[in-house]
Amino acid sequence: MPDNAGNTLATARDITIGATPTSYSDFVGSTDTNVITSSTNGSTSSESITRQLSAGTYYVRVYPYSGSTNYNLSLSATTATVTPGYSAISGYGLVNAARAVAGALNQSPFADVPTFGGANDWGVNLVNAPEAWASGYTGQGIVVAVLDTGVDRNHADLAGNIWTNAGEIANDGLDNDGNGYVDDVYGWNFANGNNNTLDVNSHGTHVAGTIAGLNNGVGVTGVAYNSRIMPVKVLSDSGSGSYSGVAQGIRYAVDNGADVINMSLGGGSTDSAVQSALQYASSRGVIVVMAAGNEGAAQPGYPASSATSWGLAVGAVDSSNQMASFSNRAGSNSSMSYVTAPGVQVYSTLPNGGYGFLSGTSMAAPHVAGVVALMLSANPNLTDAQVRQIITTTAGNVA
Repeated sequence: MPDNAGNTLATARDITIGATPTSYSDFVGSTDTNVITSSTNGSTSSESITRQLSAGTYYVRVYPYSGSTNYNLSLSATTATVTPGYSAISGYGLVNAARAVAGALNQSPFADVPTFGGANDWGVNLVNAPEAWASGYTGQGIVVAVLDTGVDRNHADLAGNIWTNAGEIANDGLDNDGNGYVDDVYGWNFANGNNNTLDVNSHGTHVAGTIAGLNNGVGVTGVAYNSRIMPVKVLSDSGSGSYSGVAQGIRYAVDNGADVINMSLGGGSTDSAVQSALQYASSRGVIVVMAAGNEGAAQPGYPASSATSWGLAVGAVDSSNQMASFSNRAGSNSSMSYVTAPGVQVYSTLPNGGYGFLSGTSMAAPHVAGVVALMLSANPNLTDAQVRQIITTTAGNVA
């Protein structure tokens, strides 16, 4: 914390970074409410704070949940490499389809066009998707796998854009295409081990509409409204799942023709199977877009934290391009391919023909997945590394 409560060095312990270990017996007195960051872990778990700070004097407040206890405090500092255009809050900033799609073609940014639609279409306008549409890039020929709670493939605003497995014959009880999954005409359900990829939760259907809702003058228009959605159910109807299911879902999407994978999901610690699957996707030229998480943390949660190596991490902004309070931030590592997109009160499709508003980085990620689909419809030969480079260098903090 900064010094806004009179905690001068005359009354606080002056603990120099790298000093010889010393023992103190003291108590917490007047404290500042202007806290930069904090750590509160349960039980006996150690606290850990990592934060990029400007040079200066800061104060660390340590206190037990109750009573008085001993503790060990370790401090360290390294000089951060400042990357122009990168922010520890918003990463490389707001994704920009007009620049990113033009960048995929090595062209100058597309010209501005009139605002599209009505008030509920603010998301596609904020990311400048209509500029790409006007140049003929609408996601045509691109398959986006939605790893989520399933998708309502019968929704009027989605039915025309649902991927089907051409090698499979529906309901014959056979694995016609030999991919290891029986009757996976509309994808596969890794949460329950069957071919039912319908959504009763609403989360996955909402995500799908943001990506590929039809441009039919009704409901919602997706960022890449001519792309196709591959439903891959890795979360149960209640929204829970396993790393094993997510890893299998990634590999299924890659092996069955997805060009982009949207993962509006998150967990705790890293997982080797998911890491391996993300690397596999990247090696096959499939771009994975991951929600940064909704804990208001200083860095992305997992698996979005893997965007230092593969894919993209996405934070949420509101209609005024202000960072959402709940959104996990980018963190101090500029290798993190982190951008922002609309994620507050986003209007999209819901099961049973419905529409509604949801908020979260889960809603931001599909905007970026849609932009990637637009890029690939312009240049289908882009690699994961090239997409990451173009997206980050054309985003709002850089361009």
